[in-house]
Amino acid sequence: MVDYHAANNQSSAGGVQTYMEQENDWDRDLLLDPAWEKQQRKTFTAWCNSHLRKAGTQIDNIEEDFRDGLKLMLLLEVISGERLPKPERGKMRVHKINNVNKALDFIASKGVKLVSIGAEEIVDGNAKMTLGMIWTIILRFAIQDISVEETSAKEGLLLWCQRKTAPYKNVNVQNFHISWKDGLAFNALIHRHRPDLIDYDSLRKDDPVTNLNNAFEVAEKHLDIPKMLDAEDIVGTLRPDEKAIMTYVSCFYHAFSGAQKAETAANRICKVLAVNQENEQMMEDYEKLASDLLEWIRRTIPWLENRTQEKTVNDMQAKQEDFRDYRTVHKPPKVQEKCQLEISFNTLQTKLRLSNRPAFMPSEGRMVSDINGAWHTLEGAEKGYEEWILSEIRRLERLEHLAEKFHQKAAIHESWTDGKEAMLTQKDYETSTLSEVKALLRKHEAFESDLAAHQDRVEQIAAIAQELNELDYYDSASVNTRCQKICDQWDVLGALTHSRKESLERTEKQLESIDELYLEYAKRAAPFNNWMEGAMEDLQDMFIVHNIEEIQGLITAHEQFKSTLPEANKEREAIQAIQSEVLKIAQSNGIKLSGANPYTTITPKSIDSKWEKAMAMVPQRDHALQEELNKQNSNDSLRATFASQANVVGAYIQAKMEEIGRISIEMNGTLEDQLTNLKDYQKSIMSYMPEINKLESYHQHIQEALIFDNQYTSYTMEHLRVGWEQLLTTIARTINEVENQILTRDAKGISQEQLYEYRASFNHFDKKRSGQMVSDDFRALLIATGNSLGDGEFARIMGIVDPNGSGAVTFQAFIDFMSSETTDTDTADQVIASFKILAADKNFITPDELRRELPPDQAEYCIARMAPYAGPDAVPGALDYMSFSTALYGESDL
Repeated sequence: MVDYHAANNQSSAGGVQTYMEQENDWDRDLLLDPAWEKQQRKTFTAWCNSHLRKAGTQIDNIEEDFRDGLKLMLLLEVISGERLPKPERGKMRVHKINNVNKALDFIASKGVKLVSIGAEEIVDGNAKMTLGMIWTIILRFAIQDISVEETSAKEGLLLWCQRKTAPYKNVNVQNFHISWKDGLAFNALIHRHRPDLIDYDSLRKDDPVTNLNNAFEVAEKHLDIPKMLDAEDIVGTLRPDEKAIMTYVSCFYHAFSGAQKAETAANRICKVLAVNQENEQMMEDYEKLASDLLEWIRRTIPWLENRTQEKTVNDMQAKQEDFRDYRTVHKPPKVQEKCQLEISFNTLQTKLRLSNRPAFMPSEGRMVSDINGAWHTLEGAEKGYEEWILSEIRRLERLEHLAEKFHQKAAIHESWTDGKEAMLTQKDYETSTLSEVKALLRKHEAFESDLAAHQDRVEQIAAIAQELNELDYYDSASVNTRCQKICDQWDVLGALTHSRKESLERTEKQLESIDELYLEYAKRAAPFNNWMEGAMEDLQDMFIVHNIEEIQGLITAHEQFKSTLPEANKEREAIQAIQSEVLKIAQSNGIKLSGANPYTTITPKSIDSKWEKAMAMVPQRDHALQEELNKQNSNDSLRATFASQANVVGAYIQAKMEEIGRISIEMNGTLEDQLTNLKDYQKSIMSYMPEINKLESYHQHIQEALIFDNQYTSYTMEHLRVGWEQLLTTIARTINEVENQILTRDAKGISQEQLYEYRASFNHFDKKRSGQMVSDDFRALLIATGNSLGDGEFARIMGIVDPNGSGAVTFQAFIDFMSSETTDTDTADQVIASFKILAADKNFITPDELRRELPPDQAEYCIARMAPYAGPDAVPGALDYMSFSTALYGESDL
């Protein structure tokens, strides 16, 4: 049977009295119809016993067993759930009257006006008064609080019966007497709520006894409704007693209304648990995606921070190609993952707010801000790694050029010094004539001139070696060894030269007569020969330039060199004329030349040979410089092509960034239209991707050509990549904001007109058109929407819309606040109340009750998370649903 405690405690005294006055159709001055009295005795006795059995007792004779007032007081305590004054245990009449009066006073305290019913009549066993008193109790505690569609008590119960039996044939409930004689109405009520208990189609209207017995037996066996009447009592009278039927039917109402409450409670719990399970899955997905992305960043940054130097340009260019693959293949999917992570986090937080759940706090180190920080570190490492690669390529190019130049100059110098030590240490002057000694002295002077001319080359070799060391050339050891050997040998040559000169000068006093022409030849031939060697060395010198200006400077210098060739040719002809003059004088004077010029080893033939070689190198140098000029012109064209595309792309990205900022503020139409327009806009932006790819292709050509600067544009590829990624991220975030607004609108029941009004109001007060407003503008917006604000109330609202204290309020925060002020959501108290219904008003619930009332997956979800109940009334397996419910809303931990 149903416990009426809660309902009875809510009823008002005025309502009960009004209804009781309307129900005063029972004439207490007239005797009851014998048949009706019999039906009332049975019904009222069964009704009383259904409650008294909870206290472990019952009555057999309704007018006799209530005479001492004890069971009457006990009945009222059971059905009301309240304590009555302590009864008197005496056997005297006065004790019985006092007990009955306590019961009648309690009934009167519930707003019931008792007419002509006194304690004496009850004590005397007056059947009419006793039945009338019991009927009054039934009306007050079983019927009065029935409410259906703004009708109550008898009318409400009748309307409930009509609604429930309307679909059934041969049933037309219009009252509480004749309409129930055939028993079909009782069966229809049971079948409507428990179709598994009744085979309604097998019942016949012309067999009322069978119908009534079937309904009464099923109700007693399966619904815990005691049998209050016999079928013969109803069929055997022309008009069954209305009060008996109402009492019986009210038991059906309370039995089935409890099941309906349980179903509603179960549905509420299922809804709450479904939301909680979905949110938990989204949290797990976020944590996994965040962990994977952070792990990828953690693995990638050390690779980008690795500064292991390579030995050659080719090795560094291989690293550059690996970095290009990282930028174009490996990183773009991670950019998408990062964007999706932010969208998932925002969507989850919106769903948690809409379902009145606490905000999601990711694990330590996995906040969106942590991921953004790690991403910023990654991008910084990328920039540093790319700059390092380019600087290393320049350094290695410079090193290779210097190393080649060092070995070329060293080879020339070593070739020149070959045999010089032997020459300087010979003692030929000791057996020579005066003329030969003088010749040797002049020859030595020429050698000193040659030695001085080679001093510059030795210094150049040492300077190049020093620069290779400073630039950390990988083969510096062998360079240093060779340079040291050259310097040591140069010091030896200097010392030997000085020693031989002293020896010749000691002998000069004894020797004279030297051919001045030979001497003049030697003096002029040596510098000219050195100049030719230097010219050939310059003509063969390798060069490296990075722009047109540098190559044009080399071409200008080469043209200046060519302009000196006529004068050089005159010097060559003059030197050759000296040798001709020597031959002429010798022939004229009959002098027999002993051999080569004693003052120099440079012969006219060698001068002509070197001159011819130098002249052959001039057009080769012209060709090399022209090829480099063509290359630099090509590089300049690549710069212009890249700059042209970069300037277009840069302007496009900047324009679209400004445009999406305006669109997010000035959007019109429904949210679905806005979402469709934004996605179409996103597609139009993505259609520009071929232009980005084209620019990447130009940039690759720039890098392959080793071009490091571009005077035609201020944009760099890195700048444009970042701008493009920011544009895509901004569009995705704007779309996510509109999706969250749709979620808010659908969850909170906000109309499209309200959203338009909210948007118009927000835009009006958003003076900067930034999509955010400062606190002063937000206060003005709240006042304009009809809110009267004090400082304390405004501070409370700002704590809701700006929990981080940034000083700015977004449109999403504004509509969340406005919707939260006008809509309701599930609360922890409502969930606790729902579990209490499923637990039959106990402070705990058992696993069997959860499995009976909830779907299997959600029942097991609750069982796995509920803590054992530790109250004094606990039974084995009892679970604490109260702490579980509060934990769902963040008030404690599961």
